[in-house]
Amino acid sequence: MPGMAIGKLAVIAATKVQTIRYYEEIGLIRPFARSEGGHRQYGPEDARRLKFIRHARELGFGIEEIRELLQLSDNPDTSCSAADIIARSHLEQVELRLKKLQALRKELKRMVEECGHGRVSHCRVIEVLSDHKHCGSEH
Repeated sequence: MPGMAIGKLAVIAATKVQTIRYYEEIGLIRPFARSEGGHRQYGPEDARRLKFIRHARELGFGIEEIRELLQLSDNPDTSCSAADIIARSHLEQVELRLKKLQALRKELKRMVEECGHGRVSHCRVIEVLSDHKHCGSEH
């Protein structure tokens, strides 16, 4: 696998070439080597790192959180308490978003159920969206 091209790395890590270039640009992936022809070359560590980034993104971690987690990953003998703090903070954010989404769902459901399917001039959905005071809750 050493010396693989960016396209092969993209396939192995199930990501796009543009995404790999972006991660290089912002410093999440270490600078790449170049072949004699000037093409990017990657090794197994690059594939592992890219998979780590992709998985963290799927779990909703932000770029800066991922940067910190990668730094921790690069130093395996250090305490994992910093990783725990990052994950706990992210969990709190996810739980807050879920709470907000549940409130939004409740409000949307109420709007839809109150819709009389008549004319727009009497449409409950349009009415609620036009004036927040018609909402059943804060969201």
